[in-house]
Amino acid sequence: MEDKRAGFVGLGLMGLPMAENLLRAGWNITAWNRSAGPLQELTANGAQTAPDVAALRDLPIIAFMLPDLSFIEDAAAGLLASWAETPPAAGTAVVVMSSVSPAKVQDFGRKVRETSAGRAVVVDAPVSGGTSGAAAGTLAIMAGGSPDDFQRLMPFFAAMGTTVRHMGPLGSGSLAKACNQLIVGTTTAALAEAAELAERSGMDPAALFDVLAGGLAGSRVLENVGPRLVRKDYTPTGPAKFMHKDLSFVLESARSAGAAAPMASAGVELYAELKRQGLGDQDLAVVRQAISQLSDATADNATKGTVSA
Repeated sequence: MEDKRAGFVGLGLMGLPMAENLLRAGWNITAWNRSAGPLQELTANGAQTAPDVAALRDLPIIAFMLPDLSFIEDAAAGLLASWAETPPAAGTAVVVMSSVSPAKVQDFGRKVRETSAGRAVVVDAPVSGGTSGAAAGTLAIMAGGSPDDFQRLMPFFAAMGTTVRHMGPLGSGSLAKACNQLIVGTTTAALAEAAELAERSGMDPAALFDVLAGGLAGSRVLENVGPRLVRKDYTPTGPAKFMHKDLSFVLESARSAGAAAPMASAGVELYAELKRQGLGDQDLAVVRQAISQLSDATADNATKGTVSA
Protein backbone atom coordinates (compact mmCIF):
# COMPACT_ATOMS: atom_id res chain seq x y z
CA MET A 1 0.00 0.00 0.00
CA GLU A 2 1.63 3.23 -1.17
CA ASP A 3 -0.83 5.69 0.36
CA LYS A 4 0.05 5.86 4.06
CA ARG A 5 -2.76 8.18 5.11
CA ALA A 6 -5.22 6.98 7.74
CA GLY A 7 -7.81 8.28 10.13
CA PHE A 8 -7.90 7.03 13.70
CA VAL A 9 -10.94 7.41 15.96
CA GLY A 10 -10.63 6.67 19.68
CA LEU A 11 -7.49 7.48 21.66
CA GLY A 12 -8.08 5.62 24.89
CA LEU A 13 -5.74 3.35 26.86
CA MET A 14 -5.21 1.19 23.77
CA GLY A 15 -5.96 3.58 20.93
CA LEU A 16 -3.41 6.26 21.78
CA PRO A 17 -0.34 3.98 21.80
CA MET A 18 -1.61 2.22 18.67
CA ALA A 19 -1.85 5.55 16.84
CA GLU A 20 1.58 6.54 18.13
CA ASN A 21 3.07 3.37 16.66
CA LEU A 22 1.48 4.18 13.31
CA LEU A 23 3.18 7.57 13.40
CA ARG A 24 6.52 5.96 14.20
CA ALA A 25 6.08 3.66 11.22
CA GLY A 26 5.70 6.63 8.90
CA TRP A 27 1.93 6.81 8.65
CA ASN A 28 0.23 10.17 8.21
CA ILE A 29 -2.46 10.01 10.90
CA THR A 30 -5.46 12.30 11.24
CA ALA A 31 -7.23 11.60 14.52
CA TRP A 32 -10.48 12.37 16.26
CA ASN A 33 -11.20 11.83 19.93
CA ARG A 34 -13.96 13.01 22.24
CA SER A 35 -11.54 14.45 24.83
CA ALA A 36 -8.77 16.87 23.93
CA GLY A 37 -5.93 15.56 26.11
CA PRO A 38 -4.96 12.49 24.05
CA LEU A 39 -5.36 14.49 20.83
CA GLN A 40 -2.88 17.07 22.08
CA GLU A 41 -0.45 14.30 23.01
CA LEU A 42 -0.75 12.72 19.58
CA THR A 43 -0.42 15.97 17.66
CA ALA A 44 2.76 16.69 19.61
CA ASN A 45 4.12 13.56 17.94
CA GLY A 46 3.13 14.68 14.44
CA ALA A 47 -0.52 13.72 13.96
CA GLN A 48 -3.21 15.97 12.55
CA THR A 49 -6.64 16.41 14.06
CA ALA A 50 -10.09 16.33 12.48
CA PRO A 51 -12.97 18.53 13.67
CA ASP A 52 -15.28 15.53 13.41
CA VAL A 53 -15.32 11.98 12.08
CA ALA A 54 -17.01 13.03 8.84
CA ALA A 55 -13.90 15.08 8.01
CA LEU A 56 -12.01 11.78 7.60
CA ARG A 57 -14.22 10.78 4.66
CA ASP A 58 -11.56 10.99 1.95
CA LEU A 59 -8.86 8.97 3.70
CA PRO A 60 -8.19 5.45 2.39
CA ILE A 61 -8.32 3.92 5.89
CA ILE A 62 -10.47 4.96 8.84
CA ALA A 63 -9.83 2.93 11.99
CA PHE A 64 -12.10 2.88 15.03
CA MET A 65 -10.96 1.95 18.55
CA LEU A 66 -14.05 2.70 20.65
CA PRO A 67 -15.67 0.65 23.46
CA ASP A 68 -18.37 -1.07 21.38
CA LEU A 69 -20.07 -1.04 18.00
CA SER A 70 -22.85 1.27 19.18
CA PHE A 71 -20.19 3.93 19.89
CA ILE A 72 -18.69 3.36 16.44
CA GLU A 73 -22.07 3.64 14.72
CA ASP A 74 -22.80 6.90 16.55
CA ALA A 75 -19.37 8.32 15.72
CA ALA A 76 -19.65 7.25 12.07
CA ALA A 77 -23.16 8.62 11.50
CA GLY A 78 -21.94 11.86 9.92
CA LEU A 79 -19.36 9.98 7.88
CA LEU A 80 -21.97 7.67 6.38
CA ALA A 81 -24.31 10.58 5.71
CA SER A 82 -21.50 12.29 3.80
CA TRP A 83 -20.83 9.14 1.77
CA ALA A 84 -24.53 8.79 0.98
CA GLU A 85 -24.38 12.19 -0.74
CA THR A 86 -20.96 11.74 -2.37
CA PRO A 87 -19.52 8.22 -2.34
CA PRO A 88 -15.89 7.81 -1.26
CA ALA A 89 -13.04 6.49 -3.37
CA ALA A 90 -13.34 2.81 -4.26
CA GLY A 91 -11.59 0.58 -1.76
CA THR A 92 -11.97 2.86 1.25
CA ALA A 93 -11.54 0.67 4.35
CA VAL A 94 -13.37 1.12 7.64
CA VAL A 95 -11.36 -0.89 10.18
CA VAL A 96 -13.16 -1.88 13.39
CA MET A 97 -10.41 -2.65 15.92
CA SER A 98 -12.65 -2.83 19.00
CA SER A 99 -14.15 -5.98 20.52
CA VAL A 100 -17.63 -6.12 18.98
CA SER A 101 -20.40 -8.57 18.20
CA PRO A 102 -19.48 -10.81 15.24
CA ALA A 103 -23.07 -10.70 13.96
CA LYS A 104 -23.54 -6.96 14.41
CA VAL A 105 -20.27 -6.06 12.67
CA GLN A 106 -21.57 -7.96 9.63
CA ASP A 107 -24.71 -5.81 9.74
CA PHE A 108 -22.52 -2.72 10.01
CA GLY A 109 -20.53 -3.91 7.00
CA ARG A 110 -23.68 -4.21 4.91
CA LYS A 111 -24.79 -0.73 5.98
CA VAL A 112 -21.42 0.80 5.06
CA ARG A 113 -21.39 -0.99 1.70
CA GLU A 114 -24.92 0.15 0.83
CA THR A 115 -24.44 3.73 2.04
CA SER A 116 -21.18 4.14 0.14
CA ALA A 117 -22.55 2.69 -3.10
CA GLY A 118 -20.26 -0.28 -2.68
CA ARG A 119 -17.09 1.80 -2.52
CA ALA A 120 -16.24 1.31 1.17
CA VAL A 121 -15.67 -1.98 2.97
CA VAL A 122 -15.55 -2.92 6.64
CA VAL A 123 -12.77 -5.09 8.03
CA ASP A 124 -13.04 -6.20 11.65
CA ALA A 125 -9.58 -6.43 13.23
CA PRO A 126 -9.81 -6.58 17.03
CA VAL A 127 -6.59 -6.73 19.02
CA SER A 128 -5.21 -8.57 22.03
CA GLY A 129 -2.14 -7.81 24.12
CA GLY A 130 -3.28 -5.12 26.53
CA THR A 131 -1.81 -1.69 27.02
CA SER A 132 1.71 -3.11 27.17
CA GLY A 133 1.30 -4.77 23.78
CA ALA A 134 -0.25 -1.62 22.35
CA ALA A 135 2.70 0.46 23.55
CA ALA A 136 5.30 -2.03 22.31
CA GLY A 137 3.60 -2.58 18.95
CA THR A 138 3.35 -6.32 19.65
CA LEU A 139 -0.42 -6.76 19.54
CA ALA A 140 -2.11 -9.84 18.16
CA ILE A 141 -4.50 -8.68 15.43
CA MET A 142 -7.26 -10.99 14.18
CA ALA A 143 -8.86 -9.78 10.97
CA GLY A 144 -12.10 -10.59 9.20
CA GLY A 145 -12.79 -9.53 5.62
CA SER A 146 -11.85 -10.47 2.10
CA PRO A 147 -8.31 -11.80 1.52
CA ASP A 148 -7.57 -8.90 -0.83
CA ASP A 149 -8.67 -6.28 1.70
CA PHE A 150 -6.59 -8.00 4.38
CA GLN A 151 -3.45 -8.02 2.24
CA ARG A 152 -3.96 -4.38 1.34
CA LEU A 153 -4.18 -3.48 5.04
CA MET A 154 -1.19 -5.57 6.18
CA PRO A 155 1.27 -2.60 6.30
CA PHE A 156 -1.23 -0.75 8.50
CA PHE A 157 -1.64 -3.72 10.85
CA ALA A 158 2.09 -4.48 10.92
CA ALA A 159 2.78 -1.07 12.47
CA MET A 160 0.76 -2.10 15.54
CA GLY A 161 1.11 -5.86 15.86
CA THR A 162 3.53 -8.72 15.43
CA THR A 163 0.97 -11.54 15.19
CA VAL A 164 -1.46 -10.63 12.41
CA ARG A 165 -3.79 -13.27 10.99
CA HIS A 166 -6.63 -13.35 8.48
CA MET A 167 -9.35 -15.40 10.18
CA GLY A 168 -11.98 -15.47 7.41
CA PRO A 169 -14.83 -13.26 6.16
CA LEU A 170 -16.18 -10.20 7.96
CA GLY A 171 -17.06 -11.11 11.56
CA SER A 172 -14.36 -13.78 11.84
CA GLY A 173 -11.94 -11.41 13.55
CA SER A 174 -14.54 -10.57 16.17
CA LEU A 175 -15.32 -14.26 16.72
CA ALA A 176 -11.61 -14.97 17.20
CA LYS A 177 -11.42 -12.13 19.73
CA ALA A 178 -14.48 -13.51 21.54
CA CYS A 179 -12.70 -16.87 21.81
CA ASN A 180 -9.60 -15.05 23.07
CA GLN A 181 -11.67 -13.32 25.74
CA LEU A 182 -13.31 -16.60 26.73
CA ILE A 183 -9.87 -17.95 27.59
CA VAL A 184 -8.54 -14.75 29.17
CA GLY A 185 -11.67 -13.99 31.18
CA THR A 186 -12.24 -17.46 32.59
CA THR A 187 -8.53 -18.10 33.21
CA THR A 188 -8.21 -14.82 35.10
CA ALA A 189 -11.28 -15.74 37.15
CA ALA A 190 -9.84 -19.19 37.91
CA LEU A 191 -6.53 -17.65 38.99
CA ALA A 192 -8.37 -15.12 41.17
CA GLU A 193 -10.39 -17.90 42.76
CA ALA A 194 -7.23 -19.90 43.41
CA ALA A 195 -5.47 -16.89 44.95
CA GLU A 196 -8.41 -16.15 47.23
CA LEU A 197 -8.73 -19.79 48.30
CA ALA A 198 -4.99 -20.00 48.98
CA GLU A 199 -4.86 -16.83 51.06
CA ARG A 200 -7.95 -17.71 53.10
CA SER A 201 -6.35 -21.10 53.78
CA GLY A 202 -3.11 -19.56 55.06
CA MET A 203 -1.07 -20.10 51.89
CA ASP A 204 0.97 -17.39 50.11
CA PRO A 205 -0.67 -16.77 46.70
CA ALA A 206 2.69 -15.59 45.31
CA ALA A 207 4.28 -18.93 46.19
CA LEU A 208 1.30 -20.75 44.69
CA PHE A 209 1.54 -18.86 41.40
CA ASP A 210 5.29 -19.39 41.31
CA VAL A 211 4.91 -23.16 41.41
CA LEU A 212 1.93 -23.11 39.04
CA ALA A 213 4.02 -21.22 36.49
CA GLY A 214 6.43 -24.15 36.34
CA GLY A 215 3.74 -26.71 35.54
CA LEU A 216 0.87 -27.28 33.17
CA ALA A 217 -1.08 -24.37 34.69
CA GLY A 218 1.53 -21.89 33.47
CA SER A 219 0.20 -19.42 30.89
CA ARG A 220 0.59 -15.92 29.51
CA VAL A 221 -2.46 -14.95 31.56
CA LEU A 222 -0.75 -16.14 34.74
CA GLU A 223 2.44 -14.34 33.73
CA ASN A 224 0.72 -11.04 32.97
CA VAL A 225 -2.24 -10.89 35.36
CA GLY A 226 -0.91 -13.08 38.18
CA PRO A 227 1.30 -10.40 39.79
CA ARG A 228 -1.63 -7.95 39.87
CA LEU A 229 -3.86 -10.59 41.46
CA VAL A 230 -1.25 -11.26 44.15
CA ARG A 231 -0.71 -7.56 44.91
CA LYS A 232 -4.44 -6.79 44.61
CA ASP A 233 -3.41 -4.06 42.20
CA TYR A 234 -6.53 -3.08 40.29
CA THR A 235 -5.18 0.03 38.53
CA PRO A 236 -6.91 -0.10 35.14
CA THR A 237 -5.05 -1.41 32.13
CA GLY A 238 -8.48 -2.06 30.67
CA PRO A 239 -11.85 -1.86 32.46
CA ALA A 240 -13.09 -5.21 33.79
CA LYS A 241 -16.66 -4.40 32.73
CA PHE A 242 -15.73 -4.98 29.10
CA MET A 243 -15.15 -8.67 29.84
CA HIS A 244 -18.85 -9.06 30.57
CA LYS A 245 -19.62 -7.60 27.14
CA ASP A 246 -17.05 -9.79 25.40
CA LEU A 247 -18.25 -13.01 27.03
CA SER A 248 -21.78 -12.09 26.02
CA PHE A 249 -20.53 -12.14 22.42
CA VAL A 250 -19.29 -15.70 23.03
CA LEU A 251 -22.77 -16.75 24.12
CA GLU A 252 -24.33 -14.97 21.14
CA SER A 253 -22.00 -16.78 18.75
CA ALA A 254 -22.48 -20.10 20.53
CA ARG A 255 -26.26 -19.85 20.17
CA SER A 256 -25.88 -19.09 16.47
CA ALA A 257 -23.52 -22.03 15.95
CA GLY A 258 -25.46 -24.46 18.14
CA ALA A 259 -22.44 -24.88 20.44
CA ALA A 260 -22.55 -25.36 24.20
CA ALA A 261 -20.68 -22.67 26.16
CA PRO A 262 -20.74 -23.59 29.86
CA MET A 263 -17.54 -21.69 30.72
CA ALA A 264 -18.74 -18.54 28.97
CA SER A 265 -22.10 -18.82 30.78
CA ALA A 266 -20.37 -19.00 34.15
CA GLY A 267 -18.06 -16.14 33.19
CA VAL A 268 -20.92 -13.88 32.12
CA GLU A 269 -22.59 -14.39 35.51
CA LEU A 270 -19.38 -13.70 37.44
CA TYR A 271 -18.52 -10.52 35.54
CA ALA A 272 -22.13 -9.36 35.82
CA GLU A 273 -21.75 -9.75 39.59
CA LEU A 274 -18.49 -7.78 39.39
CA LYS A 275 -20.36 -4.93 37.72
CA ARG A 276 -23.14 -5.12 40.32
CA GLN A 277 -20.49 -4.69 42.99
CA GLY A 278 -19.42 -1.44 41.32
CA LEU A 279 -15.99 -2.74 40.30
CA GLY A 280 -16.37 -2.53 36.53
CA ASP A 281 -14.10 0.45 35.92
CA GLN A 282 -11.11 -1.21 37.61
CA ASP A 283 -8.62 -3.61 36.05
CA LEU A 284 -9.61 -7.12 35.02
CA ALA A 285 -7.69 -8.42 38.05
CA VAL A 286 -10.42 -6.91 40.25
CA VAL A 287 -12.35 -10.13 39.63
CA ARG A 288 -10.42 -11.29 42.71
CA GLN A 289 -12.16 -8.60 44.77
CA ALA A 290 -15.51 -9.69 43.35
CA ILE A 291 -14.78 -13.29 44.38
CA SER A 292 -13.59 -12.10 47.80
CA GLN A 293 -16.87 -10.31 48.38
CA LEU A 294 -18.79 -13.38 47.27
CA SER A 295 -16.70 -15.39 49.73
CA ASP A 296 -17.53 -12.98 52.55
CA ALA A 297 -21.22 -13.27 51.72
CA THR A 298 -20.97 -17.07 51.71
CA ALA A 299 -19.21 -17.02 55.10
CA ASP A 300 -21.82 -14.65 56.54
CA ASN A 301 -24.65 -16.88 55.35
CA ALA A 302 -22.96 -19.94 56.83
CA THR A 303 -22.53 -18.15 60.17
CA LYS A 304 -26.16 -17.04 60.20
CA GLY A 305 -27.21 -20.61 59.45
CA THR A 306 -25.15 -21.90 62.35
CA VAL A 307 -26.56 -19.31 64.73
CA SER A 308 -30.12 -20.08 63.64
CA ALA A 309 -29.55 -23.79 64.12
